[in-house]
Amino acid sequence: MAELPTVSAKMPLRGQFLFAMLFLALTIALLSQVPAQTRWVEGTRLFAQPRFWPAVGIGGMALFGLLHLWRLPRRRLVRTDLREGNLWVFSLEFFAWFMAYVWAVPMIGYLLCSITFVPLMAYRLGYREPKVLWTGALFGFSVVFIFKTVLDVKIPGAAIYDLFPPVARNFLIINF
Repeated sequence: MAELPTVSAKMPLRGQFLFAMLFLALTIALLSQVPAQTRWVEGTRLFAQPRFWPAVGIGGMALFGLLHLWRLPRRRLVRTDLREGNLWVFSLEFFAWFMAYVWAVPMIGYLLCSITFVPLMAYRLGYREPKVLWTGALFGFSVVFIFKTVLDVKIPGAAIYDLFPPVARNFLIINF
C-alpha cells in the first residue's frame, strides 16, 4: 500500500476528518439532550446545579471538537478516510461477540460459556491449531476457577441448571 501523506510530525491523515465529524455529531447530539436529561434547581448555587457540570463537560467537548475540525490540515472526505471508517465498523464485530457472551452466560452458565467462547474467539482471530484452541478452553476454565473460588465472586446460576435435580443444581450454582 502506498504511503499516505503526513503532517510535519509524521502523523497519518487518514480518518482524522471522519473522526472529527463523527465526534462533533455525537457531541451535538449529547448537548441537545442536556435539558431533557438534567434539571435546573431553583435556589441552588451555580456549581451545585445538576445541569451545570454535564453542560460544561459536553460544551467543552463541542468546543474542542470544533477546534480540532478547524485545525485539520484537510477538511474533506477522501477514499482513505472511508477505508479507515470501514476498519472502525469491522471492529464492532468484537462488540457483537462480547454481547453474545453476555447474553449466553445467564442461559448456559459462566463456565460453559467461557470454555466455549475463548476458543471461538481464538479461532476467529486466526489461531487454528488444536493446541491453541485447547489452551483457550483451559484459559476459560482458569478464569472461572479464579473468579469463583479464589476471588469468591458470586455469579448467578444459569437457566440450564434448572434442568438438573436440586442437589446437582446447587452444586453447579456454587462451583460452576
